[in-house]
Amino acid sequence: MFKKILIANRGEIAMRVIRACRELSIRTVAVHSTADEGALHTRFADEAICIGPPPAAQSYLNVPAIISAAEISAADAIHPGYGFLSENASFAQVVEDCGLSFIGPTATAMQNWGDKLLARGIAKQFDLPLLPGSDALRDAAHAEEEAKRVGFPVMLKARGGGGGRGMRIVRQASEIRRAFESASSEALSAFKNAEMYLERFVERPRHVEFQALADQHGQVWTLGERECSLQRRHQKIVEEAPCVAMTEGRRAEMGERIRRALRETGYTSLGTLEFLMDEDGSLYFMEMNTRVQVEHPVTELVTGVDLVVEQIRAAAGERLDLPDTRPWKFRGHAIECRIVAEDPVTFAPWPGMITEYHPPGGAGVRVDSGVFGGWRVPPHYDSLLAKVITHGQTRQAAISRMQRALDELIIGGIRTNVDFHKKLLRDREVLEGTMTTRTVERVVEEFRAEYAPKS
Repeated sequence: MFKKILIANRGEIAMRVIRACRELSIRTVAVHSTADEGALHTRFADEAICIGPPPAAQSYLNVPAIISAAEISAADAIHPGYGFLSENASFAQVVEDCGLSFIGPTATAMQNWGDKLLARGIAKQFDLPLLPGSDALRDAAHAEEEAKRVGFPVMLKARGGGGGRGMRIVRQASEIRRAFESASSEALSAFKNAEMYLERFVERPRHVEFQALADQHGQVWTLGERECSLQRRHQKIVEEAPCVAMTEGRRAEMGERIRRALRETGYTSLGTLEFLMDEDGSLYFMEMNTRVQVEHPVTELVTGVDLVVEQIRAAAGERLDLPDTRPWKFRGHAIECRIVAEDPVTFAPWPGMITEYHPPGGAGVRVDSGVFGGWRVPPHYDSLLAKVITHGQTRQAAISRMQRALDELIIGGIRTNVDFHKKLLRDREVLEGTMTTRTVERVVEEFRAEYAPKS
């Protein structure tokens, strides 16, 4: 087992990794920018090293600074968390080349699964269902040809994209050229890769993802699925497990296909395979995330598996000892709300001083957070403050607990999206479990009408 792990991240995920390391008796090293001096993760880690000024490009994305911090502190492994460098295959290779362990898949596996077109090829090889789509598009004219072949509407997608960037919905041929040019430009800026491809667009899908875990001894588990349909502009807001629209038969079938694909491609770590579910309940593979997900706690609560601990153990080469349950038998239901520093009406980021902070508690409530009262939220990074997660024997019990937990949550001094979450959890589609990826759009308009200043 590792003796010391450097955490190349910040905020709540850095705190989550620190907790897992402490339970494994592993010492931790926090890295931080000057804007995060005194942040919670720097206070709870065994060591803290400043790696640069506030801009992420000069600190949390500064590979030489991170490697130097690992060497100075004599760390033997690096945990990337999520975001930043977590899915950067070049970074993973540098870590390995420097004689350190990367807590995640190999650089080769990350490159194969992280490249969306290569991942589509792997999915096809192992009978994971795919939406009709294209290979890499040469230019706007090629995009027009492929869109006509696939059939409108289509979704233009960045080959190296994520988080909704480099994506455009196109409903008719006259829109293709402008959409292609703007999406590829955005992709080049965000990912240094302008390559695009397209898929048939599903109008009102659900977003369902499967959690997988593999070790270096050929063992692969799928720990069920998560429902992630409640999202705005492809950014998830609320997640839950399991998905109420999933049947036992489909869960078992997809689990077997996923296990085979990961085992035969030599994948060894946590991984999440994302799918669209259409109105008929059919699943279509979209992409794979080769890291721990923001929403991993809901899976932990319904399976009893500490995913971060197992991810670390797998990276250390240990043989994992989990039940070979197919499909996984869930323990009740869990739901997670992402609490962010933003105006609840305009969704504009809202950094500033947190004057008061009181997290909810009680039975079935978990809070993963990286903030405290008196902490100034910096404007340089993602606005996620905390994740409130509730668990109950039934979905309704988990939702009721979440409604109660949100009423208890106090964050003073800045604006947050807590009131929007309360509105969302009273929505009929959400309560009935019939939501789609379009649900939040409607609720946003209703919320704005209710909360906008009256003239």
